Amino acid sequence: MHASATMAASVRVGGRLVLEDRILPGRLRVEEGRIVAVEPDAAESGGPYVCPGFVDLHVHGWGGHDAMGGPDALSGMARALLRHGISAFLPTAVTSPLETLLAFADDVRGWTAGAPADGAEPLGFNLEGPYISHDKKGAQNPAFIQVPEEADRGRLEALLDGLRIITIAPEVAGAVELIRWFAVRGVAVSLGHSNASYEAAAAGYAAGGRTTTHLFNGMSGVHNHEPGLAVAALADDGAYVELVADGHHVDPSVWPLILRAKRSDRLVLVSDAISMAGAGQGRFSLGGLEVEVTGDECRLVSDGRLAGSVIAIDTSVRNLAQAGLPLPRAVAAASLNPLALLGITDRGRLAPGQLADLVELDDDLRVSRVMRLGRWYQGPAA
Repeated sequence: MHASATMAASVRVGGRLVLEDRILPGRLRVEEGRIVAVEPDAAESGGPYVCPGFVDLHVHGWGGHDAMGGPDALSGMARALLRHGISAFLPTAVTSPLETLLAFADDVRGWTAGAPADGAEPLGFNLEGPYISHDKKGAQNPAFIQVPEEADRGRLEALLDGLRIITIAPEVAGAVELIRWFAVRGVAVSLGHSNASYEAAAAGYAAGGRTTTHLFNGMSGVHNHEPGLAVAALADDGAYVELVADGHHVDPSVWPLILRAKRSDRLVLVSDAISMAGAGQGRFSLGGLEVEVTGDECRLVSDGRLAGSVIAIDTSVRNLAQAGLPLPRAVAAASLNPLALLGITDRGRLAPGQLADLVELDDDLRVSRVMRLGRWYQGPAA
């Protein structure tokens, strides 16, 4: 038998099915870890919401486990994320010395083949830096920021296997050439941690930049005389944008502007969560910097700047839906859209042939159960 031997043989899942364009009362028939039929049934109109599994492309840790902490930490992180409906993810590194990033890449590659079946599936990895702007470093350690112009392409080749996304500031010397170098090798370059002018940002997208690291955070913004990266990201219909919808990274009053300006299929919810997410309150070390978690936010002790989030993207889906975004759009931003950015088509929709990675939400849009390849796991409340 192949891998499907570990999958549940045949399951029926009923409820309010969250399709791409509507919510349909009905049932899914699942066999050998895949959806084989979608059956409308009005009798299921009082059931839970059933969504495709969520996918977090930008997450540094969860539940006390750091993505850069080695195989055991990656397994702990994957299991913690699955309970929040995240069926797949990109472990994400912070700006670090190249040797550290190479070791991180090797750890993720070596761990992936044996990643736990009861955890979120790794789809590769993400590097948030190190080719970013000192002016917009945010909570990245300035000691490890590097200049694209000085990048050793030979050493970067060793990073490419499994690298899906890398953040680069397009205005820094040599950045446009480096963006083009990564893009032609199939890496989705994310523009971010950048003080770019509109023109420099547009040049970054034109060179192959495909997405935008946590829109509005760590970037030049909206100014009527000096528009920056945020304006370029919203104005470019082809560019994806990450949104951390925790209510702290971007004030909820700004969400409608993003949702009106950005094509719905280019919005990607990410958590930007750090290892302390779900691990209580207090002071911790993040990439060599001291941070403090208070309530549902994390800030640098030194100057109070935000330092990642302590949510998972189930919270962002709920927040956007409660703010008035139709649930199918909110769910797509956490499932179909991030997968499309990576070019992955075998999951992310409730349709025959798709992998049976599912999330069950209650009336308050909280995760009650998560299905991974046809097997159910309990949500965070349990």
